[in-house]
Amino acid sequence: MMLKPICVDLDDFPAELHSLLSGASLFDSSCSEQARVIYIEKDNGYFLKRSQKGSLKREATMTRYFHKKGLGANMLAYISDEYDWMLSEKVQGDDCVASKYLDNPKRLCYTIGERLAVLHSMDFTDCPIQNHTELFLASAKENMQKGMFDKRKAEHWGYKSPDEAWSVVESNSHLLKANTLLHGDYCLPNIILNDWQFSGFIDLDNSGVGERHIDLYWGSWTLLFNFKTDKYRDRFFDAYGRDMIDEELLRIIAAFEAFG
Repeated sequence: MMLKPICVDLDDFPAELHSLLSGASLFDSSCSEQARVIYIEKDNGYFLKRSQKGSLKREATMTRYFHKKGLGANMLAYISDEYDWMLSEKVQGDDCVASKYLDNPKRLCYTIGERLAVLHSMDFTDCPIQNHTELFLASAKENMQKGMFDKRKAEHWGYKSPDEAWSVVESNSHLLKANTLLHGDYCLPNIILNDWQFSGFIDLDNSGVGERHIDLYWGSWTLLFNFKTDKYRDRFFDAYGRDMIDEELLRIIAAFEAFG
């Protein structure tokens, strides 16, 4: 996590947040153009996310849910006015792109594979987002119609063109199930460990009940991205449980993910 010291004007923030922000050391920890994230160095630490109005509602809902199940941060406030604001306590520890974890890739692969298996085994009957698969299909279609296509990701799975990938999506969308509690963006920066012990998940805006191979896809992708090699994928899958993995379904998920 990169932290850049910043100064802010309290008038740019909702009044409910002024007492927390006042006098605290503040740092920008944003990692995307869609949202600004501020780390508030006070007490045990807080994160404040700001994005366009309505865009954080699902994340706020699922952050509350994951915290209730002992899987994520305690969310303190969701405010929707001119912008959406989400305030949560810091999950203690470091994300999995910290050097102490990346320096031990074999142990890291085992840890995230085992942890994903635990997540996927949990009861989801009370999950507030039961239709992740439906939302996932709709998002792929919308992005395809916008002309979005990640050529690099597609070619890694053997897709040479948007038409080829979309043909796979259209022919196989019926195979995707909604029978597993997902993170939805199961990447190393979103998994927090405290000295190798699981501490919690963050960035839950794509979580819900859906197709388990979405998380498996992202777990394999994040290892490839961070280690610049596919050689750790098998260790991750072994730790998760090979009997639960359909390699062809992974390739189908990759066709969907090529559209963002």
